Amino acid sequence: MNQEINKRMKQLIVLLLAVVTFTSVKAQPVNQDARKLSMALYAISNLYVDPVNDSKLVEDAIKGILDKLDPHSNYMDPEETKEMNEPLQGNFDGIGIQFNMLTDTLYVIQVIPGGPSEKVGLMAGDRIIMVDDTLIAGVNMKTTDIMKRLRGPKGTEVNVKVQRNNKPELIEFKITRGKIPVYSLDAAYMADKNTGYIKLNRFAASSANEFREALEKLKKQGMKNMILDLQGNGGGYLNIAIDLADEFLGKDKLIVYTEGSKQSREEAKSTNRGGFEDGRLVVLVDEASASASEILSGAVQDWDRGVIVGRRTFGKGLVQKPIPLPDGSMIRLTVARYYTPTGRCIQKPYENGKIEEYQHDLIDRYNRGELMSADSIHFPDSMKYNTLVNKRTVYGGGGIMPDVFIPVDTSRYTDYHRKLVASGLVNRVAMNFLDHNRAKMTKKYHKFPQYKQDFIITDDIMQDLLNMAKEEKIEFNEEQYNRSKPLIMLQIKALIARDLYDMAQYFQIINDDNASYQEALRIINDPAAYSTILTK
Repeated sequence: MNQEINKRMKQLIVLLLAVVTFTSVKAQPVNQDARKLSMALYAISNLYVDPVNDSKLVEDAIKGILDKLDPHSNYMDPEETKEMNEPLQGNFDGIGIQFNMLTDTLYVIQVIPGGPSEKVGLMAGDRIIMVDDTLIAGVNMKTTDIMKRLRGPKGTEVNVKVQRNNKPELIEFKITRGKIPVYSLDAAYMADKNTGYIKLNRFAASSANEFREALEKLKKQGMKNMILDLQGNGGGYLNIAIDLADEFLGKDKLIVYTEGSKQSREEAKSTNRGGFEDGRLVVLVDEASASASEILSGAVQDWDRGVIVGRRTFGKGLVQKPIPLPDGSMIRLTVARYYTPTGRCIQKPYENGKIEEYQHDLIDRYNRGELMSADSIHFPDSMKYNTLVNKRTVYGGGGIMPDVFIPVDTSRYTDYHRKLVASGLVNRVAMNFLDHNRAKMTKKYHKFPQYKQDFIITDDIMQDLLNMAKEEKIEFNEEQYNRSKPLIMLQIKALIARDLYDMAQYFQIINDDNASYQEALRIINDPAAYSTILTK
């Protein structure tokens, strides 16, 4: 035993001598610290009393270091890196469906047009029971594990067995996987005869092209004004945010700049190619709008180009540089901060190492009453800035404060409603209704406008929901049910529309209950009110 320890010690001494010999005597302190870390890892790996997993040790060390820096520097293993990149890159290899997991069963929500599943006849409403002879329904399989089985390299085959219309016989499909586009634009439609509505869920590689296609389509339908919906948009690529902001601004206007202690100031300015530089513009934001969403809305606000409606945005203004590692993993290291054209820092304050407190910020906002009342939001004078055209007062200190504040409506959101949604029952009752009525609904409501105007959620549908809730042992609360009932009915109607038509039709219905959307329509159709907001 002593001989083995002596052998290990000699190996360590040889390594240390080699490191010292290789490194200049005038090495900077950072190099000494790097050698110190390397020596510690070597010592643990070669001398520690029990066996250690070297790879995990290194990963834990990296995570530990990054946790002490800021809330957005992080480490991702190879699988996490791949999963993060797919939705932003705009495509992946798979079978081409959108699905929900309800009560341990995969329900097909939508079959992507032209995709592999549509070609073999898979339909919305189908339940996938087996994948390559592996049962995936009713076995508590993780969604990520199911996705791994359905996805695969383009050209490979996967066999699925499907239940349709609650019939006991399973239908078998052989699907050849293909390249599946991931769309970042949820909806584009005319809100009224002059106003177009575009909802973007992320800033992905394909977002600028998707936006321009939607822009041209809406212009042909008579769009003169636009509502751009960035509610819940968590961001994405910086260059795409710049590209989209360019659509609204005239030539040579500063969109955003970045700067860090080790990165000099870099500016992005608009060009002369904007597709919507005139016409009234309202941008919808909320507390989940982050990063790229804040860059775009900050530029629009600073140049007095449009009205920002909603609630203060998330406040993510740290720039991450991806650093690929040899095994396919990645470090996303914060290297700079974003600043709006007026010089406002988008990043909300944080204390080094106190990540948990930072993550509770939205809960703290709710507890302070910020989501319900603009009067509860206080900015120090040092955070005041003036817009670049009309010299209006705007505020820094983290996130973008909207020009028009819209409080969260808590009147119809009850605990009973939340339990119904969380258990998947609102989705399931919509699916069950279409299972039994799809042919009749398709024939009767061939076009969406007729469906939106005439179709109502019946008492029978609501009773089915209550029966399901009882089976799931969700305790009935009559007062809360009656309070949430109009909202539940609207959500069911929207979900049925999504399945019968498309995601755009879902938003055309659900926006009837969106206070920010309704206020945007009011402002955009009142030129005097619009102008007053931008000049006060």
